[in-house]
Amino acid sequence: MTWTAPEPGPTPDALNAPERETLTSFLDSYRAGLLRKCAGLTGEQLARQTTEPSNLSLLGLVRHMAKVERIWFRERFAGQDLPPMYDPAKGKDADFEDLVPERAEEDYARLLEEVRLADEVIAAASLDDTFVHRGETYSLRLIHVHLIAEYARHSGHADLLRERLDGVTGD
Repeated sequence: MTWTAPEPGPTPDALNAPERETLTSFLDSYRAGLLRKCAGLTGEQLARQTTEPSNLSLLGLVRHMAKVERIWFRERFAGQDLPPMYDPAKGKDADFEDLVPERAEEDYARLLEEVRLADEVIAAASLDDTFVHRGETYSLRLIHVHLIAEYARHSGHADLLRERLDGVTGD
């Protein structure tokens, strides 16, 4: 049986909430938005690069966002020493280029797990908590804003990729 990406569950809106809840709600909404663009597609479809000469694919975006979640929340913010998610010998774009359609379900599950672990790491933290990266001080608040922007940018890519795959457009 061929695996297809599932439809994500609903995400609650925080239209008039305190800052933390608002940031978390927006981040969760963008996370789910990327997964919605993948819903109903097979690993082969997710891996297809439809906007030549770009190396972008929906599976590449899923893999990239798993890496981004891991780096910003667990490695940088929490200071966890983790191995690279993708083989550094394959270059900085391995998340986009080293795609195996038969492992799409595993890659999809990895994103879900990185989101879960990121949320777990920051559950008791304050938005004002900081860390230093390359001599600059960053706050957890900034990570939320950065991840929202990263997902938003890639949501536009995902819209175009999905439309090129099967004509589906939407939110």
